[in-house]
Amino acid sequence: MNQRMYIDVHVVHTVPPANLNRDDQGNPKEAIYGGVRRSRVSSQAWKRAARQHFDARAAEPDRATRTKRIIGELSTRISRNTGLDREDADRISTALLAQLGLSQGKKAGDTAYLLFYGNAQLDAVGALVNDRAADLAALDDKALAEAVKELPVAEHFQAGHPVGVALFGRMVADIPKLNVDAAVQVAHALSTHETQLEFDYYTAVDDRNEKDETGAGMIGTIGFNSATLYRYATVGFAQLTENVGGDTEAALDALDRFVDSFALSAPTGYQNSFAHRTRPSLVAVVVRTDQPVNLVSAFEEPVAAEAGIQANSARRLAEEHLTATQVWGDTPLYSAASHTFTDRERRTKDTVETLTQAFGEPVSFADLRTTLRARIATALGDQA
Repeated sequence: MNQRMYIDVHVVHTVPPANLNRDDQGNPKEAIYGGVRRSRVSSQAWKRAARQHFDARAAEPDRATRTKRIIGELSTRISRNTGLDREDADRISTALLAQLGLSQGKKAGDTAYLLFYGNAQLDAVGALVNDRAADLAALDDKALAEAVKELPVAEHFQAGHPVGVALFGRMVADIPKLNVDAAVQVAHALSTHETQLEFDYYTAVDDRNEKDETGAGMIGTIGFNSATLYRYATVGFAQLTENVGGDTEAALDALDRFVDSFALSAPTGYQNSFAHRTRPSLVAVVVRTDQPVNLVSAFEEPVAAEAGIQANSARRLAEEHLTATQVWGDTPLYSAASHTFTDRERRTKDTVETLTQAFGEPVSFADLRTTLRARIATALGDQA
């Protein structure tokens, strides 16, 4: 298989007034790019949103969990499956996971760091003691540790990764054997234009106020901005395939779920206050065999604050893709795009023409996912 196959996902996504991802002051994160202040959403925030999106559509065993409370999670499984009380289940869980060498946190039962694992992986660890749990519970701590030390606990965390772990990897600095190299890189989302931080001053009235009472029951402020964001991610297909045990079909499934979830998810910061959920105006995928290419340089000069920021941003992105391809001569293996622009409107006609030149005739998002999968499968077959 070609070890250099990368799937770049480019998204132009407009959000209304919102605070998707706050900084240490509670305001929307920002960055200086091209000499002006931009709205920013961290890669971590969007990765979590994408992971939650595809986990919500998966069966429970196929989901991934990131927590310090892995001992408690394992105890719940052992107690549920064997009928042991929680104290005995905790002792067995602690003995089993001690094999991994996880550093202990300040709070009893917690690890010192978040551990990312598949629910099915932890189910498998719990199943190692299902038929002897009562006998293990009767042992003292030293004998219990000796009794479980040969069980293949680590092996269950080194294989059978769910989509989340296969895509985003796992880093455990002091236990290299548990590390999983990420197949996905996600850029910080940046607005294509200059933005200004604004504040919503709000008040809440006490519903039980008497008629002669005035004033607010509480007051406060929330920082917000609105922006057309450029979002970018890339998937290394060879690494993804390795992370799912060499299963090409499983890797194609994982890629398809990632493209869907990355495009349609959004961080939930202050969601109830702003109802900011929108759909992208453009999703383009580019399959490359040389290297991933982030096209953010299209927006180094900020898009002017005028009507059509969304359309102008999409056109700029397409132009950057065409320029990069012409200059470097690295024609992609495959390109496709779904977008909401129409050539029936004069203000978007140029955008549609440029997008078609760059990525081909637009297709529905469902067709984009289907054809992307088919094209990669064909390319893999040609390499066999």
